[in-house]
Amino acid sequence: MRDLAVLVARVAVGLIFVAHGWQKFTEWGLAGTSAAFGQMGVPLPSVSAWFAALVELAGGAALVAGLAVPVAGLLLALDMVGAFVLVHAGNGVFVSGNGFELVLTLAAAALILAAVGGGRFSLDHLIAPRLIRRAGTAPAVRQ
Repeated sequence: MRDLAVLVARVAVGLIFVAHGWQKFTEWGLAGTSAAFGQMGVPLPSVSAWFAALVELAGGAALVAGLAVPVAGLLLALDMVGAFVLVHAGNGVFVSGNGFELVLTLAAAALILAAVGGGRFSLDHLIAPRLIRRAGTAPAVRQ
């Protein structure tokens, strides 16, 4: 049951991140994302736009696939902590007022996935199950 829950969480959270990363590349463009970041007071808006777009798109895809989940989860959580601190924290809780509820939820979900790993239904488990067991992100098989 745990592995199924991790799969559902990975796919759901990953798809949300993919959508946001894709939006930064295609709907707004990196120039538009950078300009918006600059207006919000994000430092190094061009670098930050590239970082956010790449981490959200590639990290979200990695979560969906279950590939490098601890690394992807940590980078995504860091991305959301930046969004929380630099943009949303002072706006209250609710998204309707540009608040922090979405970024805080996504940061927490990404951090949990980084801690628990991709589970049995992941590329990580398929590619390197022994490494995952040694790292402590999957229970060892009892004999």
